Amino acid sequence: MRSRRDDKPKGRPRKPVPEELARDAVAHEEAAPGPGDRVRMTFRVVLPRSVAETLVARAIRDEKNIGTLVTEILEAAAKKGNG
Repeated sequence: MRSRRDDKPKGRPRKPVPEELARDAVAHEEAAPGPGDRVRMTFRVVLPRSVAETLVARAIRDEKNIGTLVTEILEAAAKKGNG
């Protein structure tokens, strides 16, 4: 008697979706201190000087450090579905 498992077509394994791959990648990141389920991601960004100056000026106007400003921008972009 064949099991249901044997009824599945044989072929290439299912390709993981980007969300699964992202979850696995982020699982290896360092947990960030503080409340909530946050991780610390460290990377460098190469920007045209004018863009960097614009971001720093915005951070100064908003009385935030550049890291906080960029974090807010990235979080907003991810919520819109751009990330």
